Parts: sequence; structure tokens; C-alpha cells
Amino acid sequence: MSNDIYTNYSGVQAGALATNKLIRNTYILLSLTLLFSTFTSVIAILTRAPMLPWWMVLIGYWGLLFLTQALRNSAAGIISVFALTGFMGYTLGPILSMFLRLPNGHQIVGMAMAGTGGIFLGLSAYALVSRRNFNFMSGFLMSGILVAFLAGIGAILFELPALSLAVSAMFVLLMSGFILFETSNMIHGGETNYIIATINLYVSIYNLFTSLLHILGFLGSDE
Repeated sequence: MSNDIYTNYSGVQAGALATNKLIRNTYILLSLTLLFSTFTSVIAILTRAPMLPWWMVLIGYWGLLFLTQALRNSAAGIISVFALTGFMGYTLGPILSMFLRLPNGHQIVGMAMAGTGGIFLGLSAYALVSRRNFNFMSGFLMSGILVAFLAGIGAILFELPALSLAVSAMFVLLMSGFILFETSNMIHGGETNYIIATINLYVSIYNLFTSLLHILGFLGSDE
């Protein structure tokens, strides 16, 4: 009886240590990738890099994402993570340049950054402290992201500003939910690979920031 209790306690302790290690490694790598993507964004701004076509961004993103998935259990996966986040940061540079040229552009970018940081930190802290299981959101989030993604492509192809704004609002809600889901996933053992967890959180932050940027840019415009 006492041996069973000791075995169960050791298993729980080992699981808690593994979870803490996963969370620590994820947030360390996430911080480094955010810094690196900021660096590549600045490079793109300073060199006045042109905005890439949306289909080229998608090809680059999905290609590097699949590469990272394939290398997730090796040291090369870390290099792939930086390649992906660096590429996404570089594509963000021309978008930031466009907003920074607006009369109130610096304020819009600053508010979007502050909003993204506040939402991410607040939701992550809530999930970590409450330890609630948000896995029930999985189906809703996947379906919502697919619908928003297709609607976003439609807004680009048919040049529908109102639909584009609605898609941005959808992504703010969906990415907020995904931050809760992914953090909960790490806590409850649904995600055990820190490279994949990093990518999932990075993509959520990226989409959250660009969506807030679009919404604030629209609200702050004189048109």
C-alpha cells in the first residue's frame, strides 16, 4: 500500500517537473523568437523591403511550418523555428512601414503592441494560475480559424474592406482563445514538445498583433 502511494507520488512529481520544464523552455524560446522577428522586421523597415504577395507569404509560412513540424524532435528544429519566425517578422516590416507613415502611425503601432502584450500576458497568467482545462475549445477554434482564413482570402481577392475588418475582429477573439487553449494544453499534457508549443503561441501573437493593428488603423483613419 505504501509502495503504491510512493509510486503515485513520484509519478505526479515527475509529471509536474516535466510540465514546468516544458513551460520554461517554451517561454524562453518564444521570447528569443519574438526578439529575432522584431530584428528582421526592423531590417525590412530600414531596407524599405516591398510587401510580399499574400500567396508568397502563405507558401513561405506553410513550407517552414511543415519543416518545423518534421524537425520538431531534433536540434535542427530550433533553427527551423528561427527561420519561420524570422520570415514572419520580415513580412511584417512592410506592413509596419505602411502604418508608421500615417499621421498617428506610431501611436497605432504602440497601442497594437501594448494590446497584444496585455492580452497575451493576461490570458497566459489566467491559464497558468487557474489551471483550468480549455481543451473543450479545440473544435470551435479550429473551425473558426478555417472560416476566418477563407473569409480573409475572399476579402483580399474581392477587395472587401468591411469583410477584412470583420475577419480581423474574428482573429482577435480566436487568437485570444488559442492562447488559453495552448497554455492549457501544456499544463494538462496535451502538448509535450516545446518547439511546437512555441510556434503555436508565436503564430497566435503574430495574428493577434496584425489584427489589432488593422482594427486600430481603421478606427484611427480619417476616411
